[in-house]
This record gives sequence, structure tokens and C-alpha cells, in this order.
Amino acid sequence: MLNSTSKHVLHCALLFGLLLAFEIFCGGIKVKESSFVAIDPWEEYGALLTIVLYMLRLLTLLTLPQVLFNFFGLVIYNAFPEKVILKGSPLLAPFICIRIVTRGDYSELVKTNVLRNMNTCLDTGLENFLIEVVTDKLIDLPKHRRTREIVVPREYKTKTGAMFKARALQYCLEDKVNVLNNNDWVVHLDEETLLTENSVRGIINFVLDGKHPFGQGLITYANENVVNWLTTLADSFRVSDDMGKLRLQFKMFHKPYFSWKGSYVVTQVHAEKAVSFDNGIDGSVAEDCFFAMRAFAQGYTFNFIEGEMYEKSPFTLTDFLQQRKRWLQGILLVVRSASIPIRNKILLGISLCSWITMPLSTSNMIFAAIYPIPCPNLIDFVCAFIAGFNIYMYVFGVIKSFSLYRFGLIKFLACVIGALCTIPINVVIENVAVIWGLLGKKNKFYVVQKDVRALVTV
Repeated sequence: MLNSTSKHVLHCALLFGLLLAFEIFCGGIKVKESSFVAIDPWEEYGALLTIVLYMLRLLTLLTLPQVLFNFFGLVIYNAFPEKVILKGSPLLAPFICIRIVTRGDYSELVKTNVLRNMNTCLDTGLENFLIEVVTDKLIDLPKHRRTREIVVPREYKTKTGAMFKARALQYCLEDKVNVLNNNDWVVHLDEETLLTENSVRGIINFVLDGKHPFGQGLITYANENVVNWLTTLADSFRVSDDMGKLRLQFKMFHKPYFSWKGSYVVTQVHAEKAVSFDNGIDGSVAEDCFFAMRAFAQGYTFNFIEGEMYEKSPFTLTDFLQQRKRWLQGILLVVRSASIPIRNKILLGISLCSWITMPLSTSNMIFAAIYPIPCPNLIDFVCAFIAGFNIYMYVFGVIKSFSLYRFGLIKFLACVIGALCTIPINVVIENVAVIWGLLGKKNKFYVVQKDVRALVTV
């Protein structure tokens, strides 16, 4: 079996080999005379079409900042770290509250996952912890000294009118509800998120270190039973995003330049109170993004937590589309909010612009084939690099998510090919999500199907 370093070296060799081949294939690196476009577009296509073609080509560069963060994150840091080793005794760890926020629609799922996560913590040796379920509807969680159920009153309102998950999270911080000390820690999970012993050890190391009040780690989606292979393979891109961009911004810069996810969020109580989830409607649709940007603006630091957690991808394409639409609408509200200084959301804003202009960037692939235009060699090289690397993100996500030893070589290669085949479908869904998100109402919080048992009818 290959060790961690060998896997990382092979991953880098595969990455650079694919990029080189893609550059040559697309003409980013010109090795033949035929690679050069020898036409005058101004004369051939006219001024208006030529300007449009060049504008579409330049839109591709909007993705460059996040592509570079992903590239260096996947290359600089070992992409296949060994099992997390505890740097101190779990008995010496400060108090940890594992907080799960739910509407209460999937009570059996919550009960099952609470029990599983509790056992994972105990198996890891963690003793000083509590699992807190915050719900809009009574779940009737079994009584246990390590669990606490908080039902958010229907009449509860925050000072700024926060809604949805942000409202529930803010309710937990109210003096009459909160039972935690300022130096305690909170691990925020979605109702479907499963801890692993690796992630618990990573969290223990993070809180024992105590240098940064906020942290986050990797979530993978191809664990246990896969419900929808199409959405799971499409989500392999998110796995690469965690190991690349998220890890680089937190390990090297300790800043959430591109925001973070809403689950596997670790916070220290005093910092969470200071930042607050009470941020009005702008901070209610993508409460995780708004919270990260506020913490960034207030000078708090972040770090990457070793060890992965498990989730499942959306069970249907409809849920997959709705999920992306909500993310776009929520991030749009954050970027437009006057509460976040511009200097703190520059890279997030550029990333959002690249997402919003995705329909135009997609059309560029078609127009580039029909109406080739000469560009400076550097532009051609960068555009090919962006396209080639984004394709590799799917490949790496599969390699990271699916075990070769568990699936076998044939099925593993089928997953890699399958992930590449999902790219056109994913592009279509992302384009629909952009258009729908921009034109639709932006104050809705769609919750995807979480419990696979609800899909089974008898």
C-alpha cells in the first residue's frame, strides 16, 4: 500500500501531466503552426461580434483567483494526509458542544445520527462534550446526560429579524438559553452530518491548540450507501474545493477570503457571540457565508481542521438545483450587504461574478469553436489552465472520495469516468441555478431531502 507522500507525488504528477496535455490540445502551449489563429476577426466577423467574442473570452479569467487557490492548496499541502494523531489527551480538551440545527422534519434521522455521533466521540476518548439539537419542531430526543433538545419558540424574534437557520442559531446564544462558558467550543453540524474518529481527533487538536477561534475541515459525500450517483459524482468537485481553496486560505492565510461551508464549523463561544447570527435577511439565506465575512471584518482568524466528516449529496436533481440556487442567492445578499466592508469581500465578490456570468462563459465554449479569435499567448495559456484544472478537480474529488481498495480498479475507474461525464450535466444545472437565482425571490430557504428512508414507500 502506498504511503501518504507517495500518493501526493502521484497526484501532483497526474495533475501536471493532465494540465500539460490539455494545454497542448487546446493550443495554450503552441507546438504546431496550426495552433495559431491566422485570421483578422475585425475584418472577418465585424467590430460588434469581435468585441463580444473578446469580452466572453476575458470573462473566463474571473475564475482565476479561486483556481489558483485550489491549485496551490492541492499542490503545496499533502492531499492524502495520514490518520490524525492526537497531540494531547482528550481528557484535557475544553468542553465541546456539538450543535445540530434542524427544522424537525426528519426526527428519526436526527435521533439516529445523534446516537452515532455520540458513540464516535466516546470511541475517540472524548468525555467533556454535549450534543445539542436545536429544532423548530419537537423531536422528542431520548433523555440522556450527553444530549439536550432546544425547541425554538415560534414567537421568538431576533433584534434584526434574522430568519431560518440563523434565527435558530441566534436563539442558542440568548442568555436564558445558552449554558456554555465563553471558553467552550461549538461544533456546528447539519442534521445529516456524521462525525468520524479522524474528525473528532482533528477537532480535539484544534481546540487544544486554541490559536484560532474558528475552524473547518473536509466533508466527503461518497460514504456508506450512495443514494444518487449523479449528484454524488458532481459533488466530487466540492471535495477538491475543500482540499484546495478552503485549506489554503485557512492554513496559509487564516482568513475566509472565499467564505466557508455551513457544516463542520467549529467556533469558540465568546467569538461566536461577538460575531452573532443576528444579521437580518441579508444574513439569513447563506448565514454561514455572512458569519464568516463578519468574523473576517472583525479581525478573527481561522484554521483548517484535519479529519473528514461524512454527508450525502442531494437525493434528486431538483434538490441539487435548489441547493445551488439558494447558495447563489445567499452569497449575492452577502456581497451586496453594506454591513460587510468591501475590502473583506473582494475575492468572494469576484468568485460570485464568475458564477453569475457562467451562462456567458458557457456560451464562450461554443462561440470559440465557431468563431476562433487570435489572443495573446498568455491569455490562451491561462484559459486552457483554468479549463484543464477544473476538469482535474472532478478527477481528484473522486480519487479522494472513493477508495480504490474498497471499490476495486474497474469500479474506481468507472467513477472517475462517471464524474467527467457529469460535467456537462452539472454545467447545465449551474446555469439554470444562476438564471433562476437572479430572477427568483431571494428570501427563501429551501431544505433538501435528508432522510433516505423517506424515499422508500411501502
